[in-house]
Amino acid sequence: MKSVTIVSDDRVGLLADISYILGKSNLNIDGLFVDVIGGKAVISLEVKDIKKTTTVLEQNGYTTADAGAIVIKISNNEVSKISEMLAGERVIVKDISKISSDICDGVFAVQVDKPRKALKLLAPFILGNISGGMR
Repeated sequence: MKSVTIVSDDRVGLLADISYILGKSNLNIDGLFVDVIGGKAVISLEVKDIKKTTTVLEQNGYTTADAGAIVIKISNNEVSKISEMLAGERVIVKDISKISSDICDGVFAVQVDKPRKALKLLAPFILGNISGGMR
């Protein structure tokens, strides 16, 4: 399963609209996580066909995070600790982009040179992971 992350202004009916659009395109949502931070809805969808899902969403005006990025939720003051942790394990951070934030927490898209290793290291912080982390 692959994850597609959508970032949109939070509003009533947003999830219903996304579900309808994907259903019309015969795309199934196998897993779902939603968080609202800084007035933005950050929706992580587990899907089988990431390419088609991303295309359909973008054709309907939704912004998706880069498919190669790992989307994490951390305290705004923990970004340097995440970078240091990855560097300590010889994972090169190519880019960190803030997707949304409020006064305490932020959602960030992280691109690295060793995604498999980074996924293991960042697992507690990945958006949608209910096992914990710096939340």
